[in-house]
Amino acid sequence: MTYSSGLAANRQKFAGRNQNTTSFRSNERTLGPISNSVILIVLACVLGLLYLTQVTKTNAYGYKINALTTQATELKQEHDELEVASARLQALDRVKNSAVTKNLVSVAPSATLTN
Repeated sequence: MTYSSGLAANRQKFAGRNQNTTSFRSNERTLGPISNSVILIVLACVLGLLYLTQVTKTNAYGYKINALTTQATELKQEHDELEVASARLQALDRVKNSAVTKNLVSVAPSATLTN
């Protein structure tokens, strides 16, 4: 198709008096109301899916944080219990090696009581 025949295909076939002999039709394609509705629904679904993925990630991190917090609490309790046990074990050695216990005199029983 040549340039001139392409232009001629877009011309109207009739021309009235005092009218231009060439007129061009504009072929504008617009979306109808149904197409607009479908596009809006699809966009809403995509945004909903994005929202759900973000919420799911947030919940997963929340579970991880909760588990780590629980573990930290348990470790803190275990640390406190170990400190108490360490203090008890060290107390016996401190008492044995203290200056006061070294100056004590051992006492043997002098007599027995009978009833």
